[in-house]
Amino acid sequence: MPLASMSALLSEARAGGYAVCYCESWNLESFQAVVEAAEEMHAPIIAGFNGGFLGHASRQKPECLSYYAGLAMALRKSATQAAFILNETDDYVQIEEGIEHGFNAVMVENERLGPDEYRKLVKKVVRLAHARNASVEAQVGRLPAGSETGHGIGHATDPKRARAFVEGTGIDALGVAVGNVHILTRGKASIDLERLARIRDAVDLPLVIHGGTGFPQEYARKAIALGVAKFNFGTNLKQTYLAALTGALAKYQEPMDPHPFLGMGGKKDILVAARNTVKNRVKDLLRIFSVRDQKAAAEAL
Repeated sequence: MPLASMSALLSEARAGGYAVCYCESWNLESFQAVVEAAEEMHAPIIAGFNGGFLGHASRQKPECLSYYAGLAMALRKSATQAAFILNETDDYVQIEEGIEHGFNAVMVENERLGPDEYRKLVKKVVRLAHARNASVEAQVGRLPAGSETGHGIGHATDPKRARAFVEGTGIDALGVAVGNVHILTRGKASIDLERLARIRDAVDLPLVIHGGTGFPQEYARKAIALGVAKFNFGTNLKQTYLAALTGALAKYQEPMDPHPFLGMGGKKDILVAARNTVKNRVKDLLRIFSVRDQKAAAEAL
């Protein structure tokens, strides 16, 4: 089926009392895992890649975006409703290229930009994206980073600033900082539900939680009731992938035939092991965050 509008998916989620998961991919196997999980769960999904990572300064050169954008074809052939997002990027040239190549949603990152510069960029992206039927997510506030000692420095979302930003930019979804933490590799974040409620009262827009790995699952239904329609997951999916890959790779020793371990797709294939493990983890997340009935959600926990 055609790509689904992220705006439409999130509007349906708000009305239905559930959330849509964005489960971030970084290669073909992780992308397959996300799509297959959504299909098997009959759940809507937001799939995509992190634009900031694809163009990160640590790379010898930025990745060719067309390789990743080409996977939109798989989403169009999928039986589930799926949007395709270029996540967390502040590179306008990359955003323009991504939309041209088939991403129908983009999240504009605010990590490196001042408020005025960020607002101008977001407005420019909104004009571009809406002219091409693509959705735009932006963020007010900044998440602390779990990879930094003491979680680094974050800035909680101010409800009044959020309302002014939404009204001034015309975005379709708003990322919020309410105690959620980026790249939290262990433990759980402390979520400020009272602040989330004040943001919900100030902003009539689907709210987004980044840092879903560290989000307490027992707060899922409360957050959804307070306007959260999208949860983002990446860190734990990579942890899951690496653990599966390490375990499968340990079974290979030279001079064994390498082909069953890489590329043949059988039981020994390390990429299949990693894909299946990530798929099962995504299915767990969909059960918790994307189920439509609260009794089922409670049972999933």
